[in-house]
This record gives sequence, C-alpha cells and structure tokens, in this order.
Amino acid sequence: QRAKWCSIWLMRATFLAAVAVALLLPSPAAAQRCTEPLSVVFERVSPTVVSINAVKINKGKTQRRFSSVVGSGFILDGSGEILTNAHVVDAATGISVTLDSGDRVDARILGLDPVLDLALLKVDSDGKLPAVTLGDSEKLKVGHDVIAIGNPLGLDQTMTRGIVSGINRMLPEVPGSVDEPMIQTDAAINPGNSGGPLMDRCGRVIGINTLISEEAQNIGFAIPINVAKSVLRELREKGRVVRPWIGIQGRMVTPSLLSLLRLPMTPGFLIEVVEDGSPAERAGLRGGHLSVAVQGEEFLVGGDILTAVGGRPIKDQDDFRAAAKSLKPGQQLRLTVFREGATREVTLAVVERPRQPYDLAD
Repeated sequence: QRAKWCSIWLMRATFLAAVAVALLLPSPAAAQRCTEPLSVVFERVSPTVVSINAVKINKGKTQRRFSSVVGSGFILDGSGEILTNAHVVDAATGISVTLDSGDRVDARILGLDPVLDLALLKVDSDGKLPAVTLGDSEKLKVGHDVIAIGNPLGLDQTMTRGIVSGINRMLPEVPGSVDEPMIQTDAAINPGNSGGPLMDRCGRVIGINTLISEEAQNIGFAIPINVAKSVLRELREKGRVVRPWIGIQGRMVTPSLLSLLRLPMTPGFLIEVVEDGSPAERAGLRGGHLSVAVQGEEFLVGGDILTAVGGRPIKDQDDFRAAAKSLKPGQQLRLTVFREGATREVTLAVVERPRQPYDLAD
C-alpha cells in the first residue's frame, strides 16, 4: 500500500513539475515576438538592402533615348543573388547595384518573370555578402507591424514603418499588379522602393514592395514572399517561369447578370477577351462584344461561356482557378462552352505563355 501511495505522489509531482516548466517557458508565439529597438533591427538588416540603377533605351524617341530607373532589391545569399521587381530591370541595357558599403557593381539578370513582377539578379561576390532572412507571409495578419527599407527618390537606405493594412488583395484593374493576392500596407512606399523588402518586426522579409495607389496616400502593395519562394528555383535554373497559356480573359457569370440580361446565358466563366495568336483564338473561341454595367460592375458579354474543362464543371471562381493551375504546356485540352443557346465541345493545345515585357516607369 505504501508503494502504491509513493507511486501516486511521484506521478503528481511529475505532472506539477511539467506544468511549472510549461508556465515558465515562453509560448511559441512569445518566442517569435521581437522586442529589440527598430534602430537595432535597421542596423542589422539594412546591409542586405541594395540600390539598383537600370539604364534603358526608348527606341521610339529621337532625343533623350536613354532613361535611368532607380529601384531597390535585397541580397538572398552570400553568392550575390538579389531579388527585385521585374519592371525595374526589364529591357535594361545595363544594370548596376550599389551595396550598403557604397561599392557599385555590375549585375546581370539570372531570371525574370513579368507576370509576378519578379527578377533574380546576380553580382560577383566573394561569398561574404550579408543576406536577408526570409519569413512566412502565410502567417501575416492585419495589424502586424512591418517596416520597409529601400531607396525612395534615390534616398538610399530609407526605413519607414507601418502595419499590414490588408491581406489577399486582388488588384486586376490596377496597372502593374500581379495575378496573385498582395499584401496591403500603410508603410510609406515611394518611387525607388520598388523591389525592396517589406519586413516584419523581427527583420524577416515577408514581401517585395511593388506599387502604390496614385489615388490615395499610404496605400502600398507588396508581393508575398511565399509567392517569390515558389518560383525562385525556376528563375535560377530556367531564367523564367514556365506557365500554360490558352489565351482567354473573363470572369464568372453572376446571378445578377443572369437575371437581368435577356441573352442566352448559363452559369460558368464568361469569356470576355480572346487574346491574339492564342490557342483559344485558333480554336475559334469567341470573346464578348457588348459592354454592360450591372450594379456598378462592367461586363463584356456576347462571347462564349466556359462551363467545363476536361469534363470538370466550372461552377465558381475556385473551380476555374483549380482548372487553370492543372494545365501543362503541350497537353490537349477539351473545353465545353455555351454559345447562342447551345453547348459545344472545343479542343485546343495548351502552349507556354509568351513573355510580355514591362513598359512601366518606376
């Protein structure tokens, strides 16, 4: 009996000791909380941020053909790989990078993706360049503190601070925006910040500063760093991101559109534009020709409505995105479309999306 009670007390003591240790140790969330002053964070991470100068030629001009674009970037590793925006360096005849030390070195493009507005550069290095720490943009929440470091208006190594104002922002109508959800921030971003890092309170890169809203103040957008992570290997090894392309643009048919228009329509993906020279154009798909506004939203109607891809119904935007992500260049694709009150099958060959150069001023 005595041995039994000893065993019980030993179990209780072990349990209480475990509880005490758990209470004394910081939680994972607390362990990730950074308390060092922002001045210390800046001193630690600013050497990883660089200024980028790209010289471009405007062949359409007879005078002042050369222009200079100033942007920012950040060093990924000691070997000299630098990440920035594609629109900063695309079509450049020469690219130079100014390091935190003041040294100015030439850079070349390893890979470029205008769709995500990302460019991977390379400078010669002795392997001792300071490098950033990449964070996890999936863990971001509205209200998280962020800092931006870059070269706005040529003022090198400028730091601004703010918060995450919004996440998963889709900006299809904004020139220069990418086809992925973006991070919205009120940290001051200006011309010259493009390509620079948006960092969390600990100094980890969680986004690439890309564009600002010209119609407002303190509304800037950054590409989530996890998006960049997903394509870095392709940029490094292939120099581009290989994407499937069939050449259609549009949006889902809304219930309000179905109820208000006296046109033969059905739920599905409304094809508004068929891109020139695309597989969709060669297959005879039709885009819209009549512009209508429904509850403040503009539609281009009269074209085909995509109702299934490879036999899989397209009922909502998630169905369409899933179908688009499953495509691969070279495959034969069967589409079901609704046209003039009848359903028909169309087969086309998926090809690689052609490269579209940027023509944006930073």
